[in-house]
Amino acid sequence: MDLYFVKRPLVKRYGDELAGSTAVALLDRQVIPDGTPIVLGADMRPVEPMSSWFRHLAYLGRVPETMRSYAYVVLRLAEYLASRQTDLLAAGEVDLLAYRRQRLDAQAMPIDPVTWDREASTVNGLFAWLTEAGHRPSGPLRMPKAYGSGMSHGMQVRHLALDQYLFFRDVGLGGQGPDGEVDVVFRGGFPHRNRAGAELALMTGMRKREWSTVLEPELVRRPEGPGEFGLQACAKGGRRRKVYVPAAPLDLVDTYRLLERAEIVERAAARLARRHRELFVVDDIDGLGRLSGVLEGRRRTFAMARMPAELRRITVSECAGGLEAMAVFLGQGGLMLGPSSWDRIRRLAWERMSAFAERGPAPVLPRRPWRFHDLRHTFALRLLKHLTQMLIEAELRRADPRPLVTLAEHISMNPLLVVQRALGHASPRTTYEYLAYLEDPMTYVDQAFRAWSDSDGASYSDIAVWLLEGERNAQEG
Repeated sequence: MDLYFVKRPLVKRYGDELAGSTAVALLDRQVIPDGTPIVLGADMRPVEPMSSWFRHLAYLGRVPETMRSYAYVVLRLAEYLASRQTDLLAAGEVDLLAYRRQRLDAQAMPIDPVTWDREASTVNGLFAWLTEAGHRPSGPLRMPKAYGSGMSHGMQVRHLALDQYLFFRDVGLGGQGPDGEVDVVFRGGFPHRNRAGAELALMTGMRKREWSTVLEPELVRRPEGPGEFGLQACAKGGRRRKVYVPAAPLDLVDTYRLLERAEIVERAAARLARRHRELFVVDDIDGLGRLSGVLEGRRRTFAMARMPAELRRITVSECAGGLEAMAVFLGQGGLMLGPSSWDRIRRLAWERMSAFAERGPAPVLPRRPWRFHDLRHTFALRLLKHLTQMLIEAELRRADPRPLVTLAEHISMNPLLVVQRALGHASPRTTYEYLAYLEDPMTYVDQAFRAWSDSDGASYSDIAVWLLEGERNAQEG
């Protein structure tokens, strides 16, 4: 079995004109969006019922990145079941429990329970659909929830201190040495772009899918300095929100535009012009945030906030030498840098930071590489702490002893709800988990037991710190 993904531009580019047009027309008739996974067998025909499930997911509006991750989970399961001489339609409870043991314990590099629970959720969703669609008389598990790891875990929050962030941004991504000087042996590409991306992630709290797909018309300054734009299609769950962009990331983006982006655009303009039939060529931007242009031979108009990442990736405009991508962050080919490219940049940055940490002074590095999503956690914690402090100070300055009791006051002044809206969380319950990370518990332990000591001079503070460190190591392990 081989896994493929629907992509109309490739069908048009590599198929002859008649066959390509026919295939695209069939995809349009079946309303199958680009990015939909398709599993093909040795006869190059779709393998069922997997391919039908992926089409079902596409009809539900799942984004391509989500469907891609689901596809690899299901393909891996199908291959394992084949090794046991069974398949998705005949697999029983023992087969799935054996697969769980394989992933968590038996394979060369077992996965952690958090990763497994995400896979188990996908598998449960698949078998629920197989049963509902009539492909199976019943599910293979008597208790679907038991298919998970059985462990209770909240959101994994990892955040960076200031020195850690600057080390990540400037040394790992930006090619500097720990002393701030330019490292002459640095061979990474486009350090100004990478630093600007990290700064935008940190100062806005956007997810990688959100900040990496920003378009040039969205990331502009208002007269007073900062920027602001609406987010929807690229947000998780399509939830609408406003994003505030401070001046600091805009300054780094301006530097990147001047020193790197202009060169990328110039080199790629003629190449993109030859591909104009595959691209959304914009020729008008109105004052309401809408782009108008030609896509697949038709005149189209889209509101920027409602443009999905796949459309943003092929959105271009006319420039002096040909075409220019409208995305802010570009790759060498002249179009928007994709998620896998950002992941590669992050891994190389981690290798570089780890090498420096072995040779000399460096901030404390965690055992696992930092992710761009850790910058979102850092934003949430810093903002929540700052808003809480502001609220306390405002209460102390108020002459009116009346407490804040109205609903409007509660919503507008509650730090938790403010941060929830800024992050685009569907529920304050998710944001609530950040509260556990607002303060360092070691500080309170030391203050509480500083004056206490036993006969041999060991303080309760030392004991408490040791116990807490053991608890923390157990959780991380």
